[in-house]
Amino acid sequence: MEISENGINAIKNYEGLRLKAYPDPATGAEPWTIGYGHTKGVVSGQVITQQQANAFLHEDLAPIYAVLQQYVTVSLTQGQFDALCSFIFNVGIGNFLHSTLLKKLNKDDIQGAAQEFLKWDRAAGKEMPALRARRKSEQRMFLA
Repeated sequence: MEISENGINAIKNYEGLRLKAYPDPATGAEPWTIGYGHTKGVVSGQVITQQQANAFLHEDLAPIYAVLQQYVTVSLTQGQFDALCSFIFNVGIGNFLHSTLLKKLNKDDIQGAAQEFLKWDRAAGKEMPALRARRKSEQRMFLA
């Protein structure tokens, strides 16, 4: 299974597009980010095209597909798959693999798993309104 156009558009909306590399907002330095949240190999001053940003996004999703295929033991709807891709894209594979969300999902507790999205709305220990909005949107996508 791969992310749908709806899922891609959601990630693009959440991440925003930046064609010039920018530093991590928390540190003002690494990791440098470009495109739709791409960090691998990005350096200060780097500039890309919209097409490269799209290519990076699809490259960044490939390992997420592999994780979902390997570690999710229940069948997923397209909405669930899209929501999980967005969630993992944002919180990282390691966090997902150790999450209660994954544990509940694999017990086929869909409602319980959906509630777990909302627990991931903090950065540096502070609740972030933008993350809260993203998690609610992902939760709606997951339950649709």
